[in-house]
Amino acid sequence: MVEAGMETSQSVVPRTPSTTMAHAPTPELGEPPLPDGACDLVTVPTRQGLEAVDILRRGAGDAVGPVLHDDGCKTLGFVVPPGTAAAWDVPGSTCTETNGRGLSLNPEPPVEGSDWLLPPGEADLATDPAVLRAALGEAARIIEAADNCR
Repeated sequence: MVEAGMETSQSVVPRTPSTTMAHAPTPELGEPPLPDGACDLVTVPTRQGLEAVDILRRGAGDAVGPVLHDDGCKTLGFVVPPGTAAAWDVPGSTCTETNGRGLSLNPEPPVEGSDWLLPPGEADLATDPAVLRAALGEAARIIEAADNCR
């Protein structure tokens, strides 16, 4: 789901999570607005992404923004606020800085061969990176526990 010309940040080594307080929603302000399609996109394997979506949707007050899936059902992409890619460090995921290129937040899929799992308008403007980081970690632990029970 990454197009040519987009910058990506991929993590393969676990690190201590950096703060994302600049993107954290507050009761007074809510989710940060996305200026004219400017956003970043966190891409994860489908199994982990679907678990994370479930975790985010069950959370008290935690919101999930628009989520893309590819037609091959290999990845999910979470729309996050611009600037997230600079500090993204979650193993097994990639964060793409779109700078408004190649990703539009309208009902039409922004990239050929993709579609919205949670379309804009049915979801918040963006998923908070700190909340997404926690949900992806919990999803990874759930998947590992399930796989070890086989």
